[in-house]
Amino acid sequence: MRVPEDTIKANEGLRERKRRQTRERIADAAKTLFLERGFDATTIEEIAAAADVSKRTFFDYFPSKEDVISAWQDRFGEVMAEAVLARPPGESLIKVVEEALIGSVLVSAADPQALALGKLIRETPALRGREQLKYVKLEQKLAEALAARTPDEANRLRTRLLAMIVVGGMRVGGECWHEDGVPEDVEGFARDIFAAIWSELAAFGRLGGEC
Repeated sequence: MRVPEDTIKANEGLRERKRRQTRERIADAAKTLFLERGFDATTIEEIAAAADVSKRTFFDYFPSKEDVISAWQDRFGEVMAEAVLARPPGESLIKVVEEALIGSVLVSAADPQALALGKLIRETPALRGREQLKYVKLEQKLAEALAARTPDEANRLRTRLLAMIVVGGMRVGGECWHEDGVPEDVEGFARDIFAAIWSELAAFGRLGGEC
């Protein structure tokens, strides 16, 4: 099982804690500047100055500005994986996936900075490719977390397929979200997406039986 982040922070040494704090300070400074000035208009020198580090130190933690965005996007996958592993033992994978992902989406939707950064990514050509990569990483994270709950090798294909289907549904739901604006009832919107996923899978199963 995954060790909770709070436990990792409690057990880390002074050097590791300082590195984590420096990385977080750089990332926070970068995100603030991106939202104030735009991604393309923000320089690495400005980020380093705002974080009170040297340009060299910036590169010790992030190879590029784009990698700051990737690190922020990866955090959603980590939260999602932690939520999957925290679900009660014996719960069905369908229930685990739906509740864990909806909980993670609600946390993200309640963060104004997260919403603003998502909008920035979609509106910045240099970052749009990262948005697609985000879903690839999410699928991998979800598959790994589900596999950790069902370590039997016989279930490995099943968990990978479930992760692929669910993340695909998330992508479609995200596109609808961005086209129509943030829904007033985020949880209701997310549950409607899951209801559509499960309904269509059942329909495909019936079609398969007719062939």
